Amino acid sequence: MTASTTRRSAVGRSRTAVAAAAAVAASLLLLSACGDQTDAAIAKREAEQNRNVNAPLFKKLPKDVQEKAMLQVGSDITYKPVEFRSNGAVEGIDPDLAAAMSKALGIKLNFNNATFDTLMGGLKSKRYDIAMSAMTDTKERQEGIDSNTGKKIGQGVDFIDYLNVGVSLYTQKGKTKGIDGWETLCGKKLAVQRGTVSHDLAKDKSKACEKNGEQPISIEAFDNDSEAQTRLRTAGVDAVSSDYPVAAYAVKVSGHGKDFQMVGGAPLKAAPYGIAVPKGKEQLRDALKAAVELAIKNGSYAKVLDKWDVKDAAVKKVELNGGS
Repeated sequence: MTASTTRRSAVGRSRTAVAAAAAVAASLLLLSACGDQTDAAIAKREAEQNRNVNAPLFKKLPKDVQEKAMLQVGSDITYKPVEFRSNGAVEGIDPDLAAAMSKALGIKLNFNNATFDTLMGGLKSKRYDIAMSAMTDTKERQEGIDSNTGKKIGQGVDFIDYLNVGVSLYTQKGKTKGIDGWETLCGKKLAVQRGTVSHDLAKDKSKACEKNGEQPISIEAFDNDSEAQTRLRTAGVDAVSSDYPVAAYAVKVSGHGKDFQMVGGAPLKAAPYGIAVPKGKEQLRDALKAAVELAIKNGSYAKVLDKWDVKDAAVKKVELNGGS
């Protein structure tokens, strides 16, 4: 009995060990099926999903971009209709153009939300590979100069110019308060998005008011254009200045067209929107430029501009650093 019991016990341990080993193997198989959840493994799987080596411009990309098959795009995703969220998805002119470029390049352009005035810093710190955010191509940005201080704060960026856009003014509907252009803004309250061409233009015009012996413009700068619109809607300011596509869209849709009205006539300071690429990334820059050119050639560019009613902003030729 004792010997027999001992043998059965030994067999039992053996079976238990086998069962345990089988359970471990099954767990490993299950983990394998679920996938390694490390950042490196996730990045590798995403690259495999995004990479299309047969895309027409894939081989023009730098090797490291081909490997990761993704570019991180910095963007202020609150700027309707250029880029915004709808039911969680990123939509607008820039995301649609980026999708056309992705198809030509065989990689994914992944949009990351940020306030506009942090995008250049994000490029400098390599948080983003590029910025695509209704960013006006200016010499200051090309040369890495802070427009507020005039000091050089970085190496700057190269721009691939893909739209040509000016800035416009709008007020509450039926309450223009005599505003009919920038010359009539002296002594008025104006909301803008911080760090934009509208912001710089407002500061220049305010100085001109004072030089002419008039009251300066009271400028309120916000992190995004939606906040500026809210300020106008609640009568906290007299007018808002935005890029033309954004102003036109706000006037068209806010309050079903009953909230705002355009004033001041044609947009001022027409200048190119550019895709910002850090200096020293010439191969990436040239591949992106080729992608925009291909989108123009195959008609996908025109379809995007037609969808968002900004056909007048089309460029005939894709320039590098065409801003002034």
